[in-house]
This record gives sequence, structure tokens and C-alpha cells, in this order.
Amino acid sequence: MSPPAGSLHEPAVLGSLDGLLQALELDPVGDDRFRAGSAPGQFPGRIFGGQLLAQALAAASATTPGMTVQSLHAAFVEAGVPEQPIDIEVERVRDGRSSATRRVTLVQSGRPLLEALATFRASTATADVAAPPAVAVAAGPGGPIVDLGRPEDLPSIQEWAHRIPAGPGAASRSWIERPPAVEIRMGEPPTFLGGVPAQGSRSHWMRLPRAVGDSPALHAALLAYASDYFLMDIVFRSYPDLAAVGRLGGFSLDHALWLHRPCRFDRWHVHTQDALAVSGGRGLARGTIRDENGQLVATVVQDVLVRPAVTQEGRAS
Repeated sequence: MSPPAGSLHEPAVLGSLDGLLQALELDPVGDDRFRAGSAPGQFPGRIFGGQLLAQALAAASATTPGMTVQSLHAAFVEAGVPEQPIDIEVERVRDGRSSATRRVTLVQSGRPLLEALATFRASTATADVAAPPAVAVAAGPGGPIVDLGRPEDLPSIQEWAHRIPAGPGAASRSWIERPPAVEIRMGEPPTFLGGVPAQGSRSHWMRLPRAVGDSPALHAALLAYASDYFLMDIVFRSYPDLAAVGRLGGFSLDHALWLHRPCRFDRWHVHTQDALAVSGGRGLARGTIRDENGQLVATVVQDVLVRPAVTQEGRAS
């Protein structure tokens, strides 16, 4: 049976975005302290790490008006549960004329979920000198170096999920019924949706399914959310003897994000990922995020713990 058109899944993606935006509406409860809820869970029983990254960056940005986010370095401490509120504490580590540093802690029922350090720079008009893109994602003079194809011509993540048998409790169902809050299109499925072991990089297109306004801080937070998708899977994809050990499990240890220029995440971006190292039960994944013109918007690095056994079906952050 042919997979349905991606447009059939648009209402579910829009609903996920609405839920994420609501989770990013932080309620002030004191000086540099906030309380927030969680978006409807794509992974039952736990909070997606990308949501925590977005909330940490949104809280830090709320204390640095007029500045542009530069980086976020986060450590995932413990898994959270969607049913309980999240308390967010921001510490003003440094306030300078041209830069600021914030330490952010996300706590749930007295337990830390995430510790992060965010840096900001003053918004100034400077020359934007960009190196030639390593991957051309849009046609230009001289032609593309690598042709990824137009995103509209590639299957959505929901279409890949439709190609997997959907038995009771199948992991593929969550990607259809509770999809990410971003539209994702890719030419190769992740391993948990039938992708095969491989080496080298893998790319996917991503964007918000609708406009969300002009706030640079909001776009940066939403980019941080989306940057967490598939980094663990790119490590699984290159795991030695993956076919022999079968399904893998694991969790993210930490996540670093550098933003090189402001983004409009309601436009297409391409996230190219590769596994830098897989050793000692850990994997290091790197991602580069570029806009439609091929300019580098952000760089991501994530350290993950890998276990050759699955304790929860469908873990795929």
C-alpha cells in the first residue's frame, strides 16, 4: 500500500507545535524563576530532551533582553515525566556590556532534569562573512556539491513510519499519532523505522509547519528542540555489528549547540549528522544545520550512552 501524502499528517504536526509552544510559555514565579508544563508526549512516560533544551534556552533568553543566543551546553541529568510541572531556575553568572552568561537548572519534584550553561552576545550590526557551504542545499553558481533533493520530494518521517508494520504498541505509531512539532523529510529512514546499518553522514530537512512570529529567541529555542532529533540514531546506525546485536537502547548524556547566525525556523533547514566516535559503550554525534541557501546556522554535538538491549521500544532522540 502506498504511503499517504505528507499533507495528511499536517494537523497532527500542527497540534504538536501548539503543545510545544504552550510548554514554552513560562510562568514567572519569582526572580529569574519560572514554571512550565510539558508538550504532549511522543515518547510515553518521559519528556523529550529537545523540549528541555528549548525551555532552558527560553528561560535564559527571558533574562537577557536585546541579546542574541550564542551557545547552549546542557547535561541531561535525569528523565522527567510529562504529568508534573517543571521548575526552571536561572542564575546570572555574568552580565557584561556585550555578553552574558546564564546557568539554567530544570527541576521536577526536587530532582534536577537538566543543567545548562547559555551564552549570549549583544545584537550588533556586523558583517556576515560566511565560508562557502560544505553541502549545497540550494542551486547556485557552479551547481550544488551534494544534491539532497527538494524537501517536498522526500518522504516525511510519518510516511517512513507508515511503511513499518503497525502492530499493538509498535514504535512507528507514535511518529504518526504524536509526531514531532516540526515537519521532517528525509531520503533514508532512521534505524528504528527500518533504516539499515551504514557509515557516513545522513541528512534530513526540517522546518516549523507554520509561522510563529518574528522573535529570534523563540526561533532559537525551537531550533534547539529540533536539533535533538536523530543524533542518537546516527550513532546506532554506525554501531559495529548492529545486525548481530539487534535493537539498541541508550540515552543522551549531554548536548552542545552553537548558533552562528539568527534563523527563521519556519523556513527549510537541513541537518546533516554523522557519528564521530563509537567506543566503550558511548557514541559522539555531530550535526551541522544549514539554511536553504547553504549557510551554516548552527553546529551540534551530542554524547550518548549506547546499550545493546532495548528497555523501552521506540527510544529515538
